[in-house]
Amino acid sequence: MAGASRLPLLVVDGYNAIYASDAYLDLVDEPREGLDVPAVLRLSSDPFDRAREALLADVASFAAGSYEAVIVYDGARNLSTERPDRVIGGVRVIFSRAGQSADAVIEEMVTQAREAGRPVTLVTSDITIRSTVAGVPVSLMASSLLSREVAAIEEERRSDERLSGSGRLTLEARLSPESRAKLEALTGRRRPPAASDGR
Repeated sequence: MAGASRLPLLVVDGYNAIYASDAYLDLVDEPREGLDVPAVLRLSSDPFDRAREALLADVASFAAGSYEAVIVYDGARNLSTERPDRVIGGVRVIFSRAGQSADAVIEEMVTQAREAGRPVTLVTSDITIRSTVAGVPVSLMASSLLSREVAAIEEERRSDERLSGSGRLTLEARLSPESRAKLEALTGRRRPPAASDGR
């Protein structure tokens, strides 16, 4: 395939990832273990919309220039039959067709990548899929680990922003007071402090 991405492939088992993390489950607008969201408070007719959007944002952040990312959802779990495959934020979103499971789509994608010698990272905790597709060049990541990895990436990004915003990364801020005074004297920005005469 001419022009095809040669980045490693990241394949995410969509609903498996959603059910593996409270960060996504808390966004599902349907009753679950003691949590009943009245229909009037639901933001969409599809209870998974917000959870899928959060997962999409996290996968885009995680993949960012390092992977070609794909999220695969089981089409049978969707209330709406209109689930076109699309690319959002650089992440391809696929819903399995009628009569086809997301597992079958994932297995096919991973097998094709393996046959092409392309590295793949598969995000799922589904033991059947993991045992079916595992092996070189396929790396496996537990679904619950994805949201933790993204949280770590976001914290690192916020930390970098705080440091760069505070000016601590400038050369001047890293100089000792003596070196800074010499530099300022050389550049004419300030006069060096007067030498103490011992008084």
